Amino acid sequence: MASPLLHLLLAACPLLLVTGDPIRKTTTTNVTLPLVMWHGMGDSCCNPLSLGALKKMIEDDVPGIYVLSLRIGSNIFQDTENSFFMDVNQQVAQVCAQLAQDPKLKGGYNAMGFSQGGQFLRAVAQRCPSPPMKNLISVGGQHQGVYGLPRCPGESSVVCNWIRKALNSEAYSDLVQKHLVQAQYWHDPLKDDLYKKHSVFLADINQERVVNETYKKNLQLLEKFVMVKFLNDTIVDPVVTEWFGFLKTGQSNETETLQESLLYKEDRLGLAAMDKAGKLVFLASNGNHLQFSEKWFNANLLPYIR
Repeated sequence: MASPLLHLLLAACPLLLVTGDPIRKTTTTNVTLPLVMWHGMGDSCCNPLSLGALKKMIEDDVPGIYVLSLRIGSNIFQDTENSFFMDVNQQVAQVCAQLAQDPKLKGGYNAMGFSQGGQFLRAVAQRCPSPPMKNLISVGGQHQGVYGLPRCPGESSVVCNWIRKALNSEAYSDLVQKHLVQAQYWHDPLKDDLYKKHSVFLADINQERVVNETYKKNLQLLEKFVMVKFLNDTIVDPVVTEWFGFLKTGQSNETETLQESLLYKEDRLGLAAMDKAGKLVFLASNGNHLQFSEKWFNANLLPYIR
């Protein structure tokens, strides 16, 4: 039976929305790499209104492409529920095993993650270099985490304030870290020490405690790391996290870009080296979170998966 919390979160959660525009069909004799997609919070692998429709759109536009839309669980309901409640590190390990066992991915693949699926696929790139990920496309991913409640219906809402207070006080407890996905990329700039010590997922993949040279080496194997920011995003807080920026430590108002951060200046993850090599791509869409047109997708993202 679904929990009341799941129903609350599902009611508040945005799904990927692709608006219709004419698509120019193209054919090519080049071998196209497979594409692996990971959905966002509250969505599923095969929702006909989101990733299901996008998968079909890509398959129609790139004849012969193999598209794997990841499902975490034995059915769509479990997939959706796990996007809230299944330990992220377990999800990543499960995906790594699935990709390694798929013969169609043996020669490599491109990856596209939507919202939290963006940082989850980055973890796959850093932890599991075989089969090789070629291009990573993060669509609205939160690579420095979030410090806000997604789609909160008004800052004065009693419910919003209660949930925000619970996250602020309990996000780094062992129980919440283990069982609430969003807590595992909750990044409180006012509690930096707690974040670095107790974040079981984000602090690890962002090299906050120690520099894992394997993570750094594996990420730099990417040919392109594409990050899409939604300029009118009302879901992600702060929006600059979609380009790997965040709030400056010790306060909750002023943001900094990736290039201004210690992560970049000390090059703890190899992002500065990738930037200098032209491997980082920063794209912007005028829509709200995960809202874009087919025309925009074809012009901006399709070139990285052909």
